[in-house]
Amino acid sequence: MDHNSSIGCNVSECKFHCKDDNYCTLDQIKVVKHSSRAQEVEHTDCGSFKVEG
Repeated sequence: MDHNSSIGCNVSECKFHCKDDNYCTLDQIKVVKHSSRAQEVEHTDCGSFKVEG
């Protein structure tokens, strides 16, 4: 499966994970935040995540 070398990812449970290496297969991802002002890494996530299967 082809991957996007610009988007590293180690979430193997995601539908868009390359499976061959730690990259995403999407052309782009959407990053979302969980608070009005993101100040820590825990305040953000990949909004493009979809569970495998």
